[in-house]
Amino acid sequence: MPRSVNSVAKRARRKKVLKQAKGYFGRRKNVWTVAKNAVDKAMQYSYRDRRNKKRTFRALWITRINAGAREHGLSYSQFMGKLKANNVELNRKVLADLAMNNPEAFKAIVEKVK
Repeated sequence: MPRSVNSVAKRARRKKVLKQAKGYFGRRKNVWTVAKNAVDKAMQYSYRDRRNKKRTFRALWITRINAGAREHGLSYSQFMGKLKANNVELNRKVLADLAMNNPEAFKAIVEKVK
């Protein structure tokens, strides 16, 4: 009996990877071994950077809150400490948005906790 190989699954697997490699430069888009390595590396980067994105946004929010708080004579840590003491439950994302786009509302929050 001849050897049986599952060419259908093999082709589907390769087609899936080559579809993911669409838009890559040079042989990365159409040569199986190169494309497979490129897609694997891209998946590692995307997994890592989904976590890094959370860190960078938090750092951005902290920077914006700090700038807004310092305009009213408080440092970031003093401001956040007073927010916690006064049970103001606004997260950093909302506070940063207020500090940047709605300074009068942010000023009201600062005056409330001072």
